[in-house]
Amino acid sequence: MSSHRITSRRAAARINATLAAIALALAGPAAVTAAPQAHADPLTRAPASTPAQAQAQALRQEQAQVRTRKRAQPKPVEDCVVQDNRLTELSGLAADGEFRYAVGDGGRRLQVIVLRRDCTVHRVIAAAVDPFDIEDLALGPDGRLWLADIGDNDRRRTTVALHVLAQNGAPELYRLTYPDGPHDAEALLLDRDGQPYIITKESFGASGVYRPAGPLVAPGPTPLELVTSVRFSRTETPGGPVGSMGSMLITGGASSADGSVVALRTYTDVYLYSVPDGDLITALGTEPIRVPLPDEPQGEAIAFEPDGTLLSGSERADSGPQPLRALRDAAALVTSTQPSPVEPSAQPSAPPPAAPAEPDRGGLADWQAVLIAILGAAAVIVVVGRLVRRT
Repeated sequence: MSSHRITSRRAAARINATLAAIALALAGPAAVTAAPQAHADPLTRAPASTPAQAQAQALRQEQAQVRTRKRAQPKPVEDCVVQDNRLTELSGLAADGEFRYAVGDGGRRLQVIVLRRDCTVHRVIAAAVDPFDIEDLALGPDGRLWLADIGDNDRRRTTVALHVLAQNGAPELYRLTYPDGPHDAEALLLDRDGQPYIITKESFGASGVYRPAGPLVAPGPTPLELVTSVRFSRTETPGGPVGSMGSMLITGGASSADGSVVALRTYTDVYLYSVPDGDLITALGTEPIRVPLPDEPQGEAIAFEPDGTLLSGSERADSGPQPLRALRDAAALVTSTQPSPVEPSAQPSAPPPAAPAEPDRGGLADWQAVLIAILGAAAVIVVVGRLVRRT
């Protein structure tokens, strides 16, 4: 290889090195610090949390909590034994933490048996009213007792009734009419505002949920309206008078003291619904948590204690006195911790647009950079000219 060609290559290398040094000097330190950011892997950057992502994460956590609670369901345990013969056909229960209130199926007058916590009789609240078929009992927010005269095995009644009984005072009678003909029913729910709901007992198909279409009028009748429906599948929980068919028949209802949980029972199981915002209709459209109540001969009665314990009871049938059973912490099975409302100022949002970059006060001003660029270009021309002449 000729010395002329080697010298030309060396000259070209010197030119390239000189140009690179001048370019780096012109760019300044910003080029060095910006380079790693320009080549950063976007997959390694943590994206900003959006409201939708935060809500989805909260929902996943709540579903995981529900699955955990389902795996850790409590079992009913005997609390006390009801011996009084007036409650042979126990059909409705209520509780206030100090006493339990119980009604039997049938009878010729309104009668509520007040039980102590050991199931012995404390007193009787009665009124000279002859009901048709009392099937459930609820304790209102004001302490009054609501007796649901809603049984209709033959589906021939033109009206059903609610009797509201003060613990000291005369009862009030509210007659009600269904919009679609007679129904048999055994379950009554009161929401947190004291609004009554009747749930029918259907052998086939869904059970209707009815409430008064307007303010209750004494004695009425006040028309009812169908607001939603519920349907339960057959289970293998033993008990009840009609085999596995009884696991689909709704026989009682109860609301927690604060109205945040409601329960519907069949002869064999109880279904728990969360009502965090008081909207009972929406709550009954969600998936409930089922807890078996096995081996009750004819289970119809349920009630919440103020501490969230669920009491259940059965008619005696042929098996002698029946116990009241307690399902400890039943309300806690569905009262998961709800995410607190996010204040507008604390809501996650997309990052703000980047502000224009401020000039580096320790760097060069624009006119200085232009001047250096001109001098650098002139120096390159001079260097190249000398190298060319040497070759």
